[in-house]
Amino acid sequence: MKIKLYEDRYRDDMIFMVLQAKDALGRIPSINEDLLDIKKNYFDRGDMFWIAADDNDRVIGCGGYSRIEGTNEAFIHRLYIKASEKRKGIGSALLETIEAATALRQRGCISAIRRSIGLSPIHSIRSTNMPNTSRGI
Repeated sequence: MKIKLYEDRYRDDMIFMVLQAKDALGRIPSINEDLLDIKKNYFDRGDMFWIAADDNDRVIGCGGYSRIEGTNEAFIHRLYIKASEKRKGIGSALLETIEAATALRQRGCISAIRRSIGLSPIHSIRSTNMPNTSRGI
């Protein structure tokens, strides 16, 4: 499994995975409008979005963030994992990537976010989870 910065070539596979994940959760499978154009809704605004890909380069997870203007906070968006791939550390790897990229950890916000969604605070980020990108964060 690899965490990769989102690319448009993953769009349809990601949308299908999100619909499957929602169905597995018992939710009505519907698509979130922001997922139809990741570039416009995340990258063009200075925010980020990643996918998790399996060994066959198929999308098995996704997630991103959008910063809250004027604050040192961010919303975590669309953290979905394919139902058959849960409990393998994919969600944790995506969350760690988001945390590292937002740099909120240094301001003490991440621990509160992790506690609010039922996770324990972490004390280190593995550099292997960071995407290789030229974009400044």
